[in-house]
Amino acid sequence: MRDLQLVIFDCDGVLVDSEAISNDVLARALTAEGLPTTLAEARRDYQGLLLADVVSQAQAKLGRSLPADWLERFERDRAEAFHRDLQPVPGAAEAVQRISAAGVAVCVASQGKAEKTKLTLGLTGLRHLFPGKALFSAYCVPRGKPHPDLFLHAAAVMEAKPARCAVVEDTASGVIAAVAAGMHALGYVADSDEPALRRAGAEVLRSLEELPALLGLG
Repeated sequence: MRDLQLVIFDCDGVLVDSEAISNDVLARALTAEGLPTTLAEARRDYQGLLLADVVSQAQAKLGRSLPADWLERFERDRAEAFHRDLQPVPGAAEAVQRISAAGVAVCVASQGKAEKTKLTLGLTGLRHLFPGKALFSAYCVPRGKPHPDLFLHAAAVMEAKPARCAVVEDTASGVIAAVAAGMHALGYVADSDEPALRRAGAEVLRSLEELPALLGLG
């Protein structure tokens, strides 16, 4: 990619291997409330959604409201699972370091809350790779993915033109958001739906080790 200014990374499933952990906790939490849910079903139905949308959709299926403290308990249990089991995605640190060394800025733009991103990057030893202003959350813009708001906000703060940005995502909604923002979308397909990523407009990669070369950085 010529004249690249900025690479925007999704966090969950791209930098940190959190999706199976998070959705397992979610499946157990929903099952305990009377909505039997498997890990596969949680990933299919809720992965990539804002937590408010997870709650809304679950309540619609359940036919009643979840307890007032359900979300707080879920986030607490998820954090405990992250502390116990979370690992970085293989090759994540090396890819970010190589991109930065090539003079291209990097940032993180996550559908999750900023506190969660800081926690997971810290637990996996990746936090130091991103400058203080380079963490962005969908909770800071009017609309989350699949809308382009988050990526456009990140590019503006990082002083990069959208057409000179690349986005690394693992969900179709994230790819759709990147394309809508006028950015080059790369779909990481480690355990994601490759056809869905391609349909959304992504160039796919199967390992983060491939990323610098795909970006033309050698």
